[in-house]
Amino acid sequence: MTNYKHVWYSSHDGLKLYARDYQSIGSDEAAKPVVLCMHGLTRNSADFEGICQHLADNYRLIVVDQRGRGLSAYDPEPANYQPATYVEDMFALLKHLDISSLTLMGTSMGGIMAMIMSAMKPELIDGLIINDIGPELNPVGLARIQGYVGKASPVFSWQDAAQQSKQTLGAAFPDFTEQDWLEFARRTYREDLSGNPVLDYDPAIAAPIKASEGQSLSLDLWPVFKQSVDKPMLLLRGELSDLLAISCVTKMTTLKPDMQFAQVPNVGHAPLLDEAIAVTAIKQFLQTIA
Repeated sequence: MTNYKHVWYSSHDGLKLYARDYQSIGSDEAAKPVVLCMHGLTRNSADFEGICQHLADNYRLIVVDQRGRGLSAYDPEPANYQPATYVEDMFALLKHLDISSLTLMGTSMGGIMAMIMSAMKPELIDGLIINDIGPELNPVGLARIQGYVGKASPVFSWQDAAQQSKQTLGAAFPDFTEQDWLEFARRTYREDLSGNPVLDYDPAIAAPIKASEGQSLSLDLWPVFKQSVDKPMLLLRGELSDLLAISCVTKMTTLKPDMQFAQVPNVGHAPLLDEAIAVTAIKQFLQTIA
């Protein structure tokens, strides 16, 4: 059986932030390797519920809500919704938990954060699991993200929320059933004071994207990636991904020939990491580090 502790900590600028600390009943958490799980732009800690069920017996899993998402406080200054700020928050969390050795697992924006963190403090990082992101972003996927972040119409039932999720991301998950979409909505929406589902993030996270015409998401991270090529690394890609191009994967492999790679069939951006191929690849990768 797996559950998690609630972790509350403060950012450098005084925001109250939240993370899940997954624990396996009756186990010695102090003896387990640590994995820090970081979600994508519009998501939250619930994104990792599936993979955590597979890993929690053998690893300590710290799963975050970035500022402006989930249970973490919203930032009154939208300009702070940037990877550099989130990375600073992650180092504050590691200090709060007294963690000095860990593997990073990041989906999309979380993968960008993982590369930056590894370049900044390589002595802390044992390895990186990067989910459907690379040092450069496919403009097609970037334009799609810019088209929906912070722009959702109101919904008034969970069925409406599920349908809105399907309209936004249906191309990425063509095999989803109606029940899958309802479960997806439950992880990405919350109820407001009136009991209506609303997306579980601050709409203002879109402000830096709009202000920079997307440049905040399209940084050239090749120099950062090159600083991590000596680290064990697993790259996952959705077969239908419109954000991580095969050409980018090829270049990453050229720069890091020993990088492990797994592609999740018939899934776009981004794999949920509970797919069988993803679970197997992640387990095998973590075993090689351990």
